[in-house]
Amino acid sequence: MKFLADTMLGRLATWLRLLGYDTLYLPHADDPALARIARAEDRILLTRDVELTRRRGVQSLLIESEQVEAQLQQVFRALNLTARAAFSRCAECNHRLDAVSKESVRDLVPPYVFQTQERFRRCARCGRIYWRGTHWARMAGMLQDALGDWQ
Repeated sequence: MKFLADTMLGRLATWLRLLGYDTLYLPHADDPALARIARAEDRILLTRDVELTRRRGVQSLLIESEQVEAQLQQVFRALNLTARAAFSRCAECNHRLDAVSKESVRDLVPPYVFQTQERFRRCARCGRIYWRGTHWARMAGMLQDALGDWQ
C-alpha cells in the first residue's frame, strides 16, 4: 500500500515510513498536484482537507485528529494495516533501508553507538544510518501505546 500525505500530515508521513509504508510527503505541493500524483502513482491520499477527498479518481482517507497517535490508529484501523515491515524505510527520504556491516559505519556513527550496537541499516539514497538505540525504544513505546501489539 502506498500513501501520499498532504501538507498538514508530515509527522504521520514520517511514522508511516518508519512502519514500512511507502509514503510521499510533499509539503509545498498544491491540491491539484497532490490529486494528480495520487492518481498517477496509485497512492491513497491522506488528508485533513474535506475538499481533497472529493476529487474524482483519487482514493483518499480523511484524517480526523490533529494528534499523530490518533492519526496512526485511524489509518491502521481503516485500512487494516500491520507493522510487519517496521523500520525498513528511511524516515527522511522514504527509500528502503539496507542492512550494512558494523565495520562499514565505524566512522559514520558516534563511538559509543559503534561500541554498543551490532546491527545497522543504511539508506542508499540519502546515506542516513539507523540502529536500535534508546530512540528506537522510545519510538517502539509510542507505537505500543498507539497501536497495541504492533510487532
